[in-house]
Amino acid sequence: MYPSHLKRIRIYKILPIIVMFMLSMGSACAASITPFTPDEGHASTITFESVTPTRIRDFVERTADNKVSITGRLSFPDAMTSTVPAVVILHGSSGVNPGEMVWAQRLNAMGFASFVVDSFTGRGISNTEADQSQLSMTAGIADAYFALRLLAADPRIDRRKISVMGFSRGGIAALYSALDPFRRAVIDDDLHFAAHIAFYPGCGVHYTSAHLDGAPILMLLGGKDNYTPAAPCVSYADDLRQQGAQVTLKTYPDAYHAFDRPTRLHVVRAATSARDCHGTYDLDTNRFTMRKDEQTLSGAEATAESRRCLSYGVMLGGDKLGREQSPVDVAAFLKAVVDSDK
Repeated sequence: MYPSHLKRIRIYKILPIIVMFMLSMGSACAASITPFTPDEGHASTITFESVTPTRIRDFVERTADNKVSITGRLSFPDAMTSTVPAVVILHGSSGVNPGEMVWAQRLNAMGFASFVVDSFTGRGISNTEADQSQLSMTAGIADAYFALRLLAADPRIDRRKISVMGFSRGGIAALYSALDPFRRAVIDDDLHFAAHIAFYPGCGVHYTSAHLDGAPILMLLGGKDNYTPAAPCVSYADDLRQQGAQVTLKTYPDAYHAFDRPTRLHVVRAATSARDCHGTYDLDTNRFTMRKDEQTLSGAEATAESRRCLSYGVMLGGDKLGREQSPVDVAAFLKAVVDSDK
């Protein structure tokens, strides 16, 4: 279990302004933003508008019109004399938990603003471990980009230095948001994430595009992860590098899923895993394929295989090396990203 009392975060004094603007990107994806609201005096809870795509194509082509209000928790470093970089934090299948808040504190201590996005509560979801079909993985990518657009408008944040970090389901969003068709689904100008940090994302069934946003990518993987195995992510990283992407891999050999958390190793029997699934969704052609044995399936056959290949039962829990080393690796990566833009 996580500590029940986390060290309190003092945020930079809220500027006496009310954000009065509409971030326009067409009728499907216009975002509305509420003023900053103090949350227990330590952070600000912000409600902002996103969309819940039912089809990937609808999101990419900006025809998704099922808008939803979700929230994020924004906190700042203790001392600020100028604008600061920021990191959008995306949670996994169990929703926002103390693990995300610990990372928010770490980032604040490093001089970054942190924005922990809750993708579930506003959509009436509490947990997707046993049924990932409750919410498309694309919804997390949508939330990431609407959060980017929100933070880029905050005068306290350096819009050129906003990164995204995610864990498991959130790691999928953090990783694949590097594909430019997803960025263009929300962003009209050249705004993009400064970096993508993906903890134990799923790479077996992945998105592809010939167009990347150009930002560096860090993947942190567990060598014994049987929920979202490392091997497909290593292969995907090689593919990205061939496209010119700057990808850094950190694999902790004895680590299982959620290796950065202080939880004991335990089995979650009801959890659904796509560890035996292998497929690709090409954003440029809107083509979904699955591989089975030596065959490449498409259309209805691919959709059916994406359900048949699912398995159940995973191991979760912290790893000493992964827990201690991953904050060091993330800090070094982000420092290089921020320093490269000076």
